[in-house]
Amino acid sequence: MTHPYRDVDLAADGEPEKEFNPGIAGRLPKKTTAAGALVRNSEGLILFLEAVYKPTLEIPGGVTEFDESPLDAVRREAREEIGIDIEIGSPLVVDWIPASGPWFDGIMFIFDGGVLTDDQIAQITLDATEARRFQFMTLDEAAPRMRPSMVRRLSRAQQALEQGAPIYAEFGRQPEPRGAAETVPAERNGSVGE
Repeated sequence: MTHPYRDVDLAADGEPEKEFNPGIAGRLPKKTTAAGALVRNSEGLILFLEAVYKPTLEIPGGVTEFDESPLDAVRREAREEIGIDIEIGSPLVVDWIPASGPWFDGIMFIFDGGVLTDDQIAQITLDATEARRFQFMTLDEAAPRMRPSMVRRLSRAQQALEQGAPIYAEFGRQPEPRGAAETVPAERNGSVGE
C-alpha cells in the first residue's frame, strides 16, 4: 500500500540529504524489520500458526519488504497467511533482537490484531506455503513450542494491551535502567522472565 501523503511528504522534505562521505549509505549497518499481529478470539486466546518452514509456532506477520512500513507489512502478511483482512490496531511492542548466526539484528513490531468473530474465524484460509494449521491457545499453552524470546515478546504485547500503552523491549525483556546490575532469570520451557 502506498500511503496517501507519501509523495506530498517526500516533496515537502525536499531533495534527499547528500551523502557527507560518498558511498556511506551503502556501508551503514542493516537491520531486519518484521511485524506481527496479536490476534485473539472471543475467549481471549491467541491465534498461532504452525509454520511449514520452521518448527516453532508463529503469529500472523512477517518481514517487511523494501520501502514497506511495518504496519503495511503486517496487513499484507496477515492477509497472505490467513486469507482474511483483519483490522490492525495500535503497536503494542517494539522489540530489538540481537544478531544471531546468519541473521542481522532487527526491530520486531507486534500490533494489536483485534478480536476475531466466529464468522471471521470460519473464513480463515491458510496459505499452504506458509502454515499447515492454526489454533487458538493461551501463551502458556503455546510457550513450549516457541523460542523463549518470542514468548517474552508476546507477554509484553499482552502487558501493553492491559496497560493501554506500547512497550519497548530488548530481546523481549524490559531494558535495565542505566547502572543497574544485570540479572538473567532462569528460563524453563520458554517461561517468561523479567
